[in-house]
Amino acid sequence: MILTVKSKSRTQFIDITSDIQKMVRTSGISEGLCMLYVPHTTAAITINESADPSVASDILMVLNEVIPWKAEYHHLEGNSPAHIKSTLVGASELIAVENGNLVLGTWQGIFFCEFDGPRTRKVNVRLIKEQFD
Repeated sequence: MILTVKSKSRTQFIDITSDIQKMVRTSGISEGLCMLYVPHTTAAITINESADPSVASDILMVLNEVIPWKAEYHHLEGNSPAHIKSTLVGASELIAVENGNLVLGTWQGIFFCEFDGPRTRKVNVRLIKEQFD
């Protein structure tokens, strides 16, 4: 399955938790795993606090300060900071599914991380049903 995500800014965290949970419920899988993979070199995926939106903005603020847009990068496209950020955050997450629900902590949410937007992006979603003997 593919989730399409549209970013509106150069750097942005987009909460996709409800979209992924809906895909899990629609699949009918009760127990198993949900694998999320971002097939882009300038985007990523992470799990972090979603209750307070300032957490995501704080993370972006620090990433943008630590990895500035203006530096002596050699990559000709001009988006080296986005490549570095996506490498640090990561391209995949693996989440357990129990009773048809994603197993996330009370405050956790799943974020698509845009580092070179705005763009239309994809998240590959694979659901693996647990096999009982």
